Amino acid sequence: MALREGDPEEIGGYPLESRLGSGGMGTVFLARTASGRPVAIKLIHQQFAADDEFRIRFRQEVAAARRVSGAFTAAVVDADPEARHPWMATTYIEGPTLAQRIAERGPIGGAELRTLAIGLTEALRDIHRADVVHRDLKPSNVVLSPEGPRVIDFGISRAADQQTLTMTGRVIGTPPFMSPEQLQTPRGVGPSSDVFSLGTLLVYAATGQGPFDADSPYMTAYQVVHEAPSLGAVPPELRAVVEPCLAKDPAARPSVDELLVRLRDLPTELAAAPGGGSRTRDTATQHHLAGDTGSTGNAGSTGGTGGASGTGSAGAGGAGAAGKGTDPAHETAPPGSSPAPAAPTAPPATPFRRLRRRWRPVLAAAVAVAAIGGGVAVLQAGSGGKDGGADGAPPGKGRTVAATGAALPHGFKPWRQSVPPGQAKITDELRCVPRGQALFCGGGGVVATRVRAADGHREWTVHSPGIPVQNTSIVGVAGDTVLGYRMAADDNAPGDVVALDAATGEERWSTSAGALSTAVTGRGQDAVIVGSAVLTVDADGTRVESHAVRSGKVLWRSPFPAGQDCSPLAAGGRAYVMCGPGRQVSESEVRNATIRAVDPVSGRFGASVPLAGPVEPLGAADGRLVLAKRRVGEVGVIEYEAVVRVDPRSGRATTTELGTRYGGTPELVGGTVYFTEQNGTVSAVDPVSGKRAWTRQTDVEGASGPVAGPGEALYLSSASGRVAALAARDGERLWSTGPKTNGTSDVGMEPRVTFVGRAIVVAGADNLLFAFDTAKPPRPE
Repeated sequence: MALREGDPEEIGGYPLESRLGSGGMGTVFLARTASGRPVAIKLIHQQFAADDEFRIRFRQEVAAARRVSGAFTAAVVDADPEARHPWMATTYIEGPTLAQRIAERGPIGGAELRTLAIGLTEALRDIHRADVVHRDLKPSNVVLSPEGPRVIDFGISRAADQQTLTMTGRVIGTPPFMSPEQLQTPRGVGPSSDVFSLGTLLVYAATGQGPFDADSPYMTAYQVVHEAPSLGAVPPELRAVVEPCLAKDPAARPSVDELLVRLRDLPTELAAAPGGGSRTRDTATQHHLAGDTGSTGNAGSTGGTGGASGTGSAGAGGAGAAGKGTDPAHETAPPGSSPAPAAPTAPPATPFRRLRRRWRPVLAAAVAVAAIGGGVAVLQAGSGGKDGGADGAPPGKGRTVAATGAALPHGFKPWRQSVPPGQAKITDELRCVPRGQALFCGGGGVVATRVRAADGHREWTVHSPGIPVQNTSIVGVAGDTVLGYRMAADDNAPGDVVALDAATGEERWSTSAGALSTAVTGRGQDAVIVGSAVLTVDADGTRVESHAVRSGKVLWRSPFPAGQDCSPLAAGGRAYVMCGPGRQVSESEVRNATIRAVDPVSGRFGASVPLAGPVEPLGAADGRLVLAKRRVGEVGVIEYEAVVRVDPRSGRATTTELGTRYGGTPELVGGTVYFTEQNGTVSAVDPVSGKRAWTRQTDVEGASGPVAGPGEALYLSSASGRVAALAARDGERLWSTGPKTNGTSDVGMEPRVTFVGRAIVVAGADNLLFAFDTAKPPRPE
C-alpha cells in the first residue's frame, strides 16, 4: 500500500517506501537501511505511546525480540521505545502467514506438515532457551518464508524469570490458541503454555480448524478451560504427538525437547486431513484471523502491541432536530424490525429460570483477550483481486449509494458520541431505534437514551445499574413510550422491563421479567412489542404476560404448556411463542422446539407446530415466519443447514435444505436470508429454494448482519466501527470505511446500523455512536 498523506517520510533515519498494514494500535511500514536492506518498522500510535502501561509492554516486546533474534524469528535491526512515537525495525521476511496459507489453500499435509511442525518446535525451543515465553503463538504470528517458518510478534511475551504485565489485570492473548492457565491465572504462565498453543497451532495447520473452536471467543475460552479438544480430523500419527500438548495440566505436557523427538519420528508423508483443501472454517478462528488476509508481501501479526497483518515479519496494532418535548406518537414510525439474529449455544445455565448469558469471569476474560490480543486487526480483507470481492472482482467503480427519496435530518452534520455506560463494564451492546428526528438507544449499561439525529446531542439518559447481559439492548419504541431493560445486580434475580416517557426519560412503569429467550430462541430479546402491548415472561418463568405499553396494565396472562419453557416472538406484525422441553431449555440446546401463534387480544395460544432440530427465528417474509435450522459441527462451531418457513394460518412448517452449510450470523432482510461470517464474507440465500444468489468478501471482519438502507443497498458494521455498503442485487461492494475504535464482535450480535433518512447511525464498542451521510461516506483513515 502506498504511503498516505500524514505518514512520516522516515522513521529513525530509515526512509519509508510503503505501508504494510495498519491497525488500531499502530502501523507497519516497509523501509530501507542505508545499504538497501528491506526492514519492517512498527510505529506505535501516539495515544498508546502516552499510556505508561502500554509503553512498558512495548519496551518488553523490544527486549524479548532482541533476546530471541535468530534463525527462526525476525531479527531486531533497530528500535527506540523511548521515542515520542515508539518504533521498532525488524528484518523483513518475505512469505505468507500460516493464516493466509490455510485460507488460500486449505489444510497442510504430507512432508510439508511434518517440516512445519518440526520448524515451529525448533523455533519455540530457541525462544525458551532465551528465557522468553512467547504467549501469543497463533497462525498470524507464523510467517512461512522460503527458508522455513518464522515466529514473529513478541508484543505480549515475557522473560521467564519476570512477572507478567497484564495491563491493569486484563488477560491478553487469542482464545483459540491460548492455554487454560492464560485464561485463569495469566501471571503464572510458563513455557508449557507455549507448548499448549503449539499443539493448537499444529491442529489448525493440519485441519484448518482449531481444537477448541466455537462461534464466539467466550465459548472458545470456556472450551479451552473445561472441555476436551476436538481431534477427530487430525492425522493419527500427528494426533498422538499433539494430544499430550493439549493437557489441561501444564505439568502433564511434554517439554519442547521431548516434542522434537516425537515429531522427528513421524513418517515423512503424513496423511492430510479428511476433506483437505476445504476453505470452510469455523467462525471463532476466523474471528481472530480475519485481519490476516491483507496485502501480499507485507508484514504483520495481530497480537500484543501488533495487529496489522499480511505476509512478512512485524505487525502493528490490532490495527431540524427534535426538541425535548417532541412527541414520538406524531412522528413517522420505522418499518417493523425482525427478531434479533441468533446467538450461539451457551454452556449449561443456572438452575434458576433466568437463563440469560451473563458475563461470567472466564467469559469476561475472553472479552479482554479478544479486545487486546486477537481482535484488533483491521487490514482490508478482500480475498480476490486487490481490494476485491470473493470472486476477485474489484469493488464497484464509481458506484455510490443513490439518495433518491431519502433526505438528511434537518441541520445534519456528521457526529460522534460516546454514551456513558453507568456501572457496566462491558459496553458493546448499544443499539438504536429511530423515531422521526430522534434516536432511542439502549444496552451496554443503559436502559435508554434519547439522541438528536441531527447532531448526536444526548437529551436524556437512564442508566442500568445491574450486570450486563450479552446481546441484550433495547426493547423498542411504541407511541410516546420507550421500553428498555434494567439488569439485575444479582445474577440469580430477575431484571426489569422498564417503560420511559420518550420526551423526558421519566419512568412510567416497570415489571420483573424472566429471561428465557437466549436459551429458547438463541437471541437476547426477552420482551417484544406487538401493537400497543409488550409481551414478556413473568419473573418465575411460568407464563407469558401482556402489558399495555403506556400504562403497564396487565392485559392477559397465559401459562406455558405443561413441561415447556417459552419465549415470546414478534414477526410480521404477529405474536408467537416459541417453546421447548424444560430440560432442553435448561441445557441451552432445544432440539424439539414448537411454535404457536398467539392471539394478541386474548392471549390464547394456537396449535403447536413442531420443529425438528435447534432453530432460530429470523423474522417474517411473505406472511410466513422464517427460521434457520442449525447444527453443531465437528469442532463445536454452529453451522446453518436449512431454512424453515412456518405458515401461521395452516400451521404447516416447510423445511428447505441449504446446498452449503453456513456459519456466522443469519439475518432476514427483504425476503432474503444473509449469512455474515466473522471473516467478513456475506452470502445471500433464497429461503424458498435454498439456493445462494451471491457471496462477497467485505473488509468488515466480525460484522453483524446487514440492514437494508438508502439506495437499494445493504449496510453492515463491526464493533470497531467499520461500515460497508453492498449492492443488494449482487453484493458488489459500493464503499467501506475505516475503524473508529478498538473492538471485536461476537457472533449473533444484533445489527449495529440504523437510518434516519439518508443518514446512517452506527453503534460500536465502548458505547460509541456516530453518524454520517451515506451519499458521502468518510474515506478509510
